[in-house]
Amino acid sequence: MAEKLNGTVALVTGASSGIGRATARRLAAEGAAVALVARRGERLEELASEIYADGGTAETIVADLTDAAAAAAAVERTVIGLGGLDTLVNAAGVMLNGPSEESPLEEWDRMVDINLRGLLYVTKAAIPHLLDTAGEGPRSVADVVNVSSVAGRFAAPTVAVYSATKFAVTAATEAWRQEYTGRGLRFSVVEPGRTESELFDHKENSVRDFNAAFGEIEALHAQDIADAVGYIVTNPRRVAVNEIVIRPTEQA
Repeated sequence: MAEKLNGTVALVTGASSGIGRATARRLAAEGAAVALVARRGERLEELASEIYADGGTAETIVADLTDAAAAAAAVERTVIGLGGLDTLVNAAGVMLNGPSEESPLEEWDRMVDINLRGLLYVTKAAIPHLLDTAGEGPRSVADVVNVSSVAGRFAAPTVAVYSATKFAVTAATEAWRQEYTGRGLRFSVVEPGRTESELFDHKENSVRDFNAAFGEIEALHAQDIADAVGYIVTNPRRVAVNEIVIRPTEQA
């Protein structure tokens, strides 16, 4: 694989599992030094060891991104420790779906905090550094890729709050895209359908409920989404991929 991101720095949230983990490995394989950000330090250290074994560079940052100060500190640690910031991938997320009258309010708060507030906090702190890179970095362009969901395009029963957070992510990404057009900072959103990840482990019966709605289908792999992110950020400066929707072939 050609190392198209040599000399660049990427920060990936939610890097301890699933899409975030696969994306971190993909960007490292492309030559980026990667800041691995999540709450589970042991998993981050395991991933960093794998990246180093493959000849890459990684730094682990344990942080609760629902705290604005912690999110800003994670960005600063990335810039200081790895020498800048060229790419931000917001992949951290949680899915706690269920009938609204039965769902605890705490679960709704958690989804809003992680899926939306955490993303906002990290992006807010990262934008000044990304703009610096866009003018002076090795590729003269910087990227923010936000992982949303097909639930951010189409509402459905029992996913009201999860869907609301993902609609917000998609909307914010498009607004930022327009705001920073012409300044070398590209904003993109990736909206996966059913993907094998720990999202479905966050609440009992999530897989059962999904299968009841869509049937038992062959799900996407986390690597499929990581490959989409890799495609977005390795395009030449003239190419801005604004949005990618990826569903399993059998998902309606």
